[in-house]
Amino acid sequence: MLRHGQSTWNLENLFTGWHDVPLSDLGVTEAKEAGRLMQAAGLAPAVVHTSVLVRAIQTADLALAEMKRTWIPVRRSWRLNERHYGALQGLNKQQTAERFGEDKVKVWRRSYDVRPPALETKDERHPSHDPRYAGLPPELLPDTECLKDVVERMLPYWYDSIALDLGREPCVLVSAHGNSLRALVKHLDGLTEQQVVDLDIPTGVPRVYELNHDFTPRSSTYLGDPKEIERRAAAVRNQAKSQAR
Repeated sequence: MLRHGQSTWNLENLFTGWHDVPLSDLGVTEAKEAGRLMQAAGLAPAVVHTSVLVRAIQTADLALAEMKRTWIPVRRSWRLNERHYGALQGLNKQQTAERFGEDKVKVWRRSYDVRPPALETKDERHPSHDPRYAGLPPELLPDTECLKDVVERMLPYWYDSIALDLGREPCVLVSAHGNSLRALVKHLDGLTEQQVVDLDIPTGVPRVYELNHDFTPRSSTYLGDPKEIERRAAAVRNQAKSQAR
């Protein structure tokens, strides 16, 4: 599994959620590096799953290009999208912490079952105005989400699509987002609600699972330099910290 590289809104420290933004220059570099790391590890994905957001799509495309495997089948689903941050989308994380307090924003960002303020349906940021979701029943379109919501919408796709491919292919790549991948890790590793809240997934670093026949993990590891992996995880952890003390 691969969290997308840094996006332009990551660079600006904005809540992104379902808003569609491309990779930054650093994100492009991270995605290419991820491809080289996977190739060096002898991985050869036979199929790739991505969200329908361009930053995850770009990351998969760039990584696979490094591996000379852009020809493999691609499957995309909104169920792998980032968590919908509701009315926080587009706001600066640090400024939001300064306005509402770090503790409140931490609850919105990292608690398991507390949703941020919701978007109104008439808000142009609401997914009902995006053509890529036009075929979905209105009740499936979120106006805000907590991590618990992401787990519940991601799991059907894991069972019906990703696991199905894993039953047929030796290697499958999932290119998605911090929260949708946290949801998948929670399921695979059997994490508690508190454990997954404390989990930080670094950008652009492949996390490789070896699975048993029943899809339980035999092992998992990140590819790359441990110090760089921790630096990227810490950067994710510290995004919404206010500088005001």
